[in-house]
Amino acid sequence: MSSKGGKYIEVTPGIELFIQDIGTGDPIIFIPGFTFTTEVFDKQVAYFSKENRVIVIDPRSHGRSTVTPYGNDYVTHGEDLASVVQTLNLKNVTLVGWSFGCFTIWEYIKQHGITDIKSLVLIDMPPKSLSVNEGDWVEGDLDEIAAIYNTYLRSPEGQREFFTDYSTQVMVQRELQADELNWLVDQSLKTPYYIAGNLFASGMFADYREIATSASQSVPTLTIVAEHWAETAASYIKSVYPGTKIEVLGGHMMFWEYGDKFNGIVDQFLKKST
Repeated sequence: MSSKGGKYIEVTPGIELFIQDIGTGDPIIFIPGFTFTTEVFDKQVAYFSKENRVIVIDPRSHGRSTVTPYGNDYVTHGEDLASVVQTLNLKNVTLVGWSFGCFTIWEYIKQHGITDIKSLVLIDMPPKSLSVNEGDWVEGDLDEIAAIYNTYLRSPEGQREFFTDYSTQVMVQRELQADELNWLVDQSLKTPYYIAGNLFASGMFADYREIATSASQSVPTLTIVAEHWAETAASYIKSVYPGTKIEVLGGHMMFWEYGDKFNGIVDQFLKKST
């Protein structure tokens, strides 16, 4: 765990976001996924802060940010991201979102446009998580998603069980050491289960297809998808928002498991986008 460059930004009265802010140059903002924190991007911070200003956010009710019963949805997370951009007076920004962090990015663009945005990197998240249309790239079928919400996100024990299974089956391809698995699950449990349920519902019922399409046509966009659903995801992306470049790598947390490969892919994309 690193707190280097750590500070707090008040995004609304009484609500502070913890961020890391390291390096100089064109800014890159990393936004973690559902219930995760700045810590997951340590490899990206170390790599990209050599040439860029790297900012990593603990979203509200995540990590070291304020845990609050208010605003645990991606509309508010988009507003919070705007507060960070405005407070730090950032221009020419690359936004990097992992999983539900992509919803924060799309919501930010929906609210504020792309005036200050240089490029986008979207990590393994469809812009609409639920669909009954055959062939759509989705997080799971309706019964699976309902079971997660109604069974696992009803208690700390259920949340722990869900993320234990998800970490070993979806996020990472290799066998995790016990301390690694404990660290991953502990990341999630920093967000209380009742808030995790709110965030889960907000993400699952979101639909950012139009924003994803327009954004990918307006600024250079890279989408990195996991191997386990790459064929379905690539076909869907080419149909819904074909303006994005597509890369395939690892599992859902490929940026952590395959840090060097991931950083190389993103670095090459950024250099070509300059």
